[in-house]
Amino acid sequence: MAEKSGYYYPNKIGRIYLMAMEEVMGTNGIKAVLNLAKVPELIGNYPPNNLAREFEFSDFGAIGQAIEEMYGPRGGRGLALRAGRASFAQGLSEFGSVIGASELAFKVIPLQTKVKVGLKAMAETFTKFSDQETDVTEADDHFVYTIYRCPVCWGRKSDRNICYGAVGILQEGLRWVSGGKDFKVEEVECHANGDENCVFHIYKEPLN
Repeated sequence: MAEKSGYYYPNKIGRIYLMAMEEVMGTNGIKAVLNLAKVPELIGNYPPNNLAREFEFSDFGAIGQAIEEMYGPRGGRGLALRAGRASFAQGLSEFGSVIGASELAFKVIPLQTKVKVGLKAMAETFTKFSDQETDVTEADDHFVYTIYRCPVCWGRKSDRNICYGAVGILQEGLRWVSGGKDFKVEEVECHANGDENCVFHIYKEPLN
C-alpha cells in the first residue's frame, strides 16, 4: 500500500474523475485499474457527490500509476489526457459558477482576459476546495500554472513529466472558457521527475 499523504481532494472531484475514467476506458477497464491501484473498495462504489475532503492524494496517484502500468507510457498518457478532459466536461465546470466565473460574463471579455480569468478560477477552485495548492502567474507569451502538492503524481517516481490528467483538465477548461479554442499546455516541471513542484506553461495564442 502507498503511504497515505494526509492530503485530500473533495469526494466530488474524486467521483468526477472516476466517472470520467469509466467513460474513457469502460467498466472492466476501470475495475482492473482500481484493483491494480490497490483501491478495490472504489469498484462500483465511487465517492459521494459532496465536498467532504476524503479522497486521498496517494490513492489518486496510485490510480495514475496503475493506468500507466496497464496501458504502457503512451497508452497511459492518452487515457490520462482524455480522462482529464472528460473530468472537466463532466463536472469540474460546475465549480466555475461557485466562484463567480459565469458564462454570461465570459461572452463579452477579450480572449486573453478569458484565459487569464479561467486559469485563475481553476487554480482558486482547487486551492479552495482541496488540499492541492495552485497558483497562476503571467510571462510574456504564456501563463505559468504551478501545482504545489500535486495529487496526479503523488508517490510516483519517473524519468519524465507525467501529470497528463492535469494537462487534460487545463486543456478542456480553456476550451470551455474560450468558446471552443485549443491551447498548448505543456508540463515543464514535475515532482515525480525530481522537481519541487509541478509547473505548466499555457501559451497565450490559441492553436486554432
